[in-house]
Amino acid sequence: MTVSIDDFKKALQLWASGVTVVTTHSEQYGVQGMTATAFSSVSVDPPQILVCINDAADTGTGIQESGYFAVNILNSDQQELSNQFAGGTSQQQRFDNTSWKAGITGAPILNDSLMSLDCKVLERVRAGTHWIIIAEVQDSICRTGEPLLYYSGAYRNIAEL
Repeated sequence: MTVSIDDFKKALQLWASGVTVVTTHSEQYGVQGMTATAFSSVSVDPPQILVCINDAADTGTGIQESGYFAVNILNSDQQELSNQFAGGTSQQQRFDNTSWKAGITGAPILNDSLMSLDCKVLERVRAGTHWIIIAEVQDSICRTGEPLLYYSGAYRNIAEL
């Protein structure tokens, strides 16, 4: 027996995760970005991460063309930015009023994010409706603050114990 899509989505809502904006820059598509929560470290030596991107996401097309992307982990004050990059707007509108600079790979680094990893694609693996993109980290930028979290269909903040 296979779990239903609705039951699977309901179960995954119980997994708290950080919120990222994955960005890229390619000659054909320019700057692109999207909100994503499917992000993980893979290896420390060499430094590798993965992101999972829906096959229908246009940002994935830009990543495939350029071979580079950045993962920007959002801070607790960036809920609006997360929504801005979540879709429903053009790529140009997503970057309007967003402070960013090009990283060493050319991928947009969001200046106010909690942390940014500038990455080179190593491998793409097809999995259902998504691509798992494994990348080697070329540069990391860490800032101070608290992360923006997503849990049970809503944004959350870390609570002091």
